[in-house]
Amino acid sequence: MQYSKILTYTLLAIWLLFQPFSKASTLQEIPPITSISIIPIPNKLILKDGIFKINSETAITFDNELSASANILKKYLYKGMDLNLGGKGSNSIEFTLNNNIKNYEGYKITINKQKLHIEASSNSGAFYAIETLKQLLPADFKHGNYRNKTILINQLEIEDEPRFEYRGLMLDVARHFFTVDEVKHTIDLLARYKINKLHLHLSDDQGWRIEIKSWPNLTDFGSKSSVKNEKGGFYTQLDYIEIQEYASAKHITIIPEIDMPGHTNAALSSYAELNCNNIKTEPYYAMKVGFSSLCVNKDITYKFIDDVIRELSDITTGKYIHIGGDESNSTKRNDFVKFINRARGIVYKHDKIPIGWDEIANTDIDSTTIVQYWGKKENAILAAKKGAKIILSPSDKIYLDMKYNKSTKLGLTWAGQNNVEDAYNWRVNNLIKGVDEQDVLGIEAPMWSETITTLDEMEYLVFPRLPGVAEIAWSKEKNRNWKNYKKRLGYHKLIFEYMNINYYKSELIDWK
Repeated sequence: MQYSKILTYTLLAIWLLFQPFSKASTLQEIPPITSISIIPIPNKLILKDGIFKINSETAITFDNELSASANILKKYLYKGMDLNLGGKGSNSIEFTLNNNIKNYEGYKITINKQKLHIEASSNSGAFYAIETLKQLLPADFKHGNYRNKTILINQLEIEDEPRFEYRGLMLDVARHFFTVDEVKHTIDLLARYKINKLHLHLSDDQGWRIEIKSWPNLTDFGSKSSVKNEKGGFYTQLDYIEIQEYASAKHITIIPEIDMPGHTNAALSSYAELNCNNIKTEPYYAMKVGFSSLCVNKDITYKFIDDVIRELSDITTGKYIHIGGDESNSTKRNDFVKFINRARGIVYKHDKIPIGWDEIANTDIDSTTIVQYWGKKENAILAAKKGAKIILSPSDKIYLDMKYNKSTKLGLTWAGQNNVEDAYNWRVNNLIKGVDEQDVLGIEAPMWSETITTLDEMEYLVFPRLPGVAEIAWSKEKNRNWKNYKKRLGYHKLIFEYMNINYYKSELIDWK
C-alpha cells in the first residue's frame, strides 16, 4: 500500500512538472480552455479531445497576403518563451487566405493534433484570430515568464466574425491630456478585446489638443489649460500621425473630434475674432458645460472650421471626422441648425464622413451622416427616421466615467452609477423603441476625463467594464448572457494583472 502511494505521488509530480505554469502563478490559477474564458465570446466554438503542441519543432507557413499577421504571432511566441518558429516537425501553424470568409474581420481557427490552422480573408481577420489565440495561452505568457518550452492547447474549432463593424472607445484628452505613449498603451488594451475604433476628443472648453498650423494660438495658448489646471499639452501633427500608425498596425482606426459650436472656450480664449464681441474669453478650468459658442454668423468662423477640418483631414487616414454638436446651450436653435449644416458640408468637402452627437439629428442630416446617441432617445429615433446610421453610447450604460457605486472615488454620477453588470447586461434591440439593429453602425464607450489625471485612474474606470462593451459589439446576441459572461470575466484577472492594468475588483465577479 505504501509503495502504491509513493508511485502515485511520483507520477503526479512528474505530470505537474511538464504542465505550463508561470513563476508568479500556480497551476490552478491558469484558466483551462474548458472554462471558455474567451472575451468576446466567439460565434461558434467546439472543443475536442486531445491537444496540440507548440515547441521548437513547430513549423509556421503562411500565404503572402497574411504575412503581417503571421509575423505578429512569431514575435509573440518568441517574446513569450524565446521560441523561434521554423522547425520541420510534424506539427505546424498555418495561415491560409480564405476568400469565402465574407466578413473581412472574420476568421476560423481549427486545431487538431498536427496543425493549428488560421483562415481569414484579410490581415484584420487573422489579427483577431491571434487575439483569440492569446486568450488560450497562460496569462503571463507575453511577459517572458513562461518557463516551459512546450505549449499545450486543446483541439478545437472556432468560427467567428463581428456583429457590428464599429466597436469603439472614446478617450477625452481635452479635459486632461494624455501623452503619445499613454495613448499607445490604451491602443494595446483595446486591441486585446477586438475594439477597432479610438475616438479622440481633441478639443473642449478646458483645452485644445491638436496642432493646427494655420491657427497656432490654439496650441500656443489654448492647450495650456485643463480641468483644475492640472495638466495641459497637445499633439503635434507628427505626434498624431505616430499614434495613428501605431493604431493602424493593430487594426484600430483613429477618429478625431473637434467639438463645435459649443464646448469651444479653449478656441474662444485663443482667438478674439471667434467671439461675437471680438474679445477673448478667459481660460476655463471647471467642469460645467453649455456656456460657450462660436459666433455662428461670422464668416471668419467658417474659415476657421475649414482650416481645422482641412488640416485634420490631411493627416487622418480614416474616413470619419467627428464634429461634436452636443450641449450647445448658448447657441440659438436656428443658429445651431445653420451651423451644423454648414460644418457637415465642410467635412464632406474634405472627403470625410461627419459624425456628431445625437443633438445633430435636429438638423438637416440624411443617410450620409453618422449620429452618436448618448442621451436623448428622441434624437436617436429621429436620426433613424432620416436614414442615418447610429453609434450607441448610452450614458446610463456605458459611459465609463460614471462611478461603479457610491464608494467609488473616481467618476461622476449625473447619468447614474454603472456597475459591471449594468455595462454588459443590456440589449441593442430593446434599448430604444424605434431604433433597430439595422439602424446601428456600432457601439462606443466614452471615457470622459473630468475626474482623472493619470493612466492608472483611466484604467480603473475602463476595466473591467470595457470587455463587456466589446462583447456587445462583437458577439451574437444569442451567445450573450450575464451569468456566463461574469464567469469568463473572472478568468481575466491574471490577464489584467500581467498587463499591469489597474482594474476595479468588482464584488460582482468571482475573480479566479
